[in-house]
Amino acid sequence: MNENKIVINSFKAWFLASRPKTLTGAAVPVMIGTTLAFNQTGIEQFAVIPAILCFLFAFIMQIDANFINDYFDCQKGNDKSENRLGPKRACTEGWITLPAMKKAIVMTTILACVIGLPLIIYGGYGMLLIGLLCVLFCFLYTIKLSYFGLGDLLVLIFFGIIPVCLTYYVIMPQAERNISLEVILASLACGFVIDTLLIVNNYRDRDNDRRDGKITLIVRVGEKWGTRLYLLSGLIGEILMLFVSITNSGSTFAPTFLLGYLFLHFFTYERMLKIRQGKELNKVLGMTARNMFIFGILSTLAILI
Repeated sequence: MNENKIVINSFKAWFLASRPKTLTGAAVPVMIGTTLAFNQTGIEQFAVIPAILCFLFAFIMQIDANFINDYFDCQKGNDKSENRLGPKRACTEGWITLPAMKKAIVMTTILACVIGLPLIIYGGYGMLLIGLLCVLFCFLYTIKLSYFGLGDLLVLIFFGIIPVCLTYYVIMPQAERNISLEVILASLACGFVIDTLLIVNNYRDRDNDRRDGKITLIVRVGEKWGTRLYLLSGLIGEILMLFVSITNSGSTFAPTFLLGYLFLHFFTYERMLKIRQGKELNKVLGMTARNMFIFGILSTLAILI
């Protein structure tokens, strides 16, 4: 898509601002939670509506988070074109005005709440509290928490534990809503794999973040341990999901599907070591996003077969 010819506040501008490539991070945990529930209920008892609501809520919240990040980083001046190594940002580039983005944030937040409210029918009033926490931390992450090295922990919670366990919980029949060890391990596996995306993003931006006073985990541990964290995060996710697939699948062959992710993760890690810095790391970011989505698909197959 040609980013040099974008009309202000146009559909193309909003499409780019939504960062569609990041939606895989929203889809994978819900996909895994849905798969675990389907594996238990079978087609007869599988609740389709809460599964769809979970997917929609996750997608809208991800777009909302992207809008919030775009808006506040522009206000703080963190995304100045001359310094930025990552993809261009809509507000900073002038594709979307700040007042328009502010309205969009309000609208997407309300839409996420409207989509999430019916989940109370399936999961009780606890869903309301979880939904409000998701919205709250959506704002707090960009405004404050990402500056104190808490991003990785929040990914583990909000892209791993909460979406996987919540999706599983609302789909399961009420009498069988037991969050087992396998579900918890699957949620952690998902969180660790998705965190590889944040790790390589922060690894690329480590010098700019240090200058801006954004103390990410990568800024704290340094370049050498940054690459090690990337490798370890993917490996931990792989090991945890292998255990889940072995305990949930009826086939001894099924867990071997996950070895495909392991191969891709090692290959991407090698590229990361060779490139080390600059805009070239955007290639590693794209490869990591691809790996993450493939992990979700392979995990689904490994659990179901």
